[in-house]
Amino acid sequence: MIPDASLDAFIVALPKVELHVHLIGSASVATVLELARRHPDGGVPTNEEELRAFYAFTDFRHFARVYAAVNALVREPEDVAALVLGLARDLSEQGARYAELQVTPYAHHQVGMPMREVTEALDGAARRAPVEYGVEMAYIFDIPGEYGVEAAEVTLAHALEEPPAALVGFGLGGIEQERPPYRDAFRDAFAAARAAGLHSVPHGGEMTGPETIWEVVDGLGAERVGHGISCLQDDRLVARLRERQLPLDVCPTSNVRTGQVARIEDHPLPRLLEEGLFVTLGSDDPPMFATTLADEYRTVARAFGFGREELASFARNGVTASYLAADRKRALLAEIDALAATG
Repeated sequence: MIPDASLDAFIVALPKVELHVHLIGSASVATVLELARRHPDGGVPTNEEELRAFYAFTDFRHFARVYAAVNALVREPEDVAALVLGLARDLSEQGARYAELQVTPYAHHQVGMPMREVTEALDGAARRAPVEYGVEMAYIFDIPGEYGVEAAEVTLAHALEEPPAALVGFGLGGIEQERPPYRDAFRDAFAAARAAGLHSVPHGGEMTGPETIWEVVDGLGAERVGHGISCLQDDRLVARLRERQLPLDVCPTSNVRTGQVARIEDHPLPRLLEEGLFVTLGSDDPPMFATTLADEYRTVARAFGFGREELASFARNGVTASYLAADRKRALLAEIDALAATG
């Protein structure tokens, strides 16, 4: 993707962290095909050509329907563990060291998986990932917003009653336009999750305007915002985000593939940086969008002319915005600085 082989090698060597990736969306094409063949009643294509066409999204609502169909194929705790370990394997090949993986307990609840079994699968995979692939895994429990009150209650109950050991955050995703009727339920769930020590990391401003970002910041106590790209429509919001240096987990390819941005060259990433905002890079749902975390670095380097220092800054921001232990952060930041200094 980048003609400069030395820059590509630098991207792979960068000690990266992945802060915005979803469990189901991380499933490789091969894994999805295996699950689709195992569950042919799910309506997901069972050959690769048709599956890739299935992943040609017309807009975010279409993407959400496809995502839900793939989600419904994950019916056993063993499937959950396999997805976590598959992501760890993929990230290890890209120079990543740590991920905060967004898991949607409500989806597992809907297919009848008990909380305890899901948690045991997540715990087992989190223990194996560093040993087998050198990647440390943490989890964020994510409410699918369009499912409303029940989804909020199920997600919170799982987070409080049967949390995996590596649970660090509480999130809110899904179709942003359908959140407003459930505002109070989401606020209550986040208040309880924060009181239990979980970090607030909701999505906002991906497919709606600044009002959604204001709500996740003021109503949900967001410590990081997933996407956040529509903040540029509101100067006052930009000033708030800049003053607080509230991280935005930006996923450029995702925004193009779901129709939020027409072309990568039109992505607001450069302006976010010009405004002094704190930005990390994430892959969101990498196989569905034909990308990887390393590819996101390649993509922005190619599209916007970013060099080693800008790319190292994204890596530093990811580490800083993560919920890694302080000593691990210091070690990774030192590695990034040492690599950047070699150029």
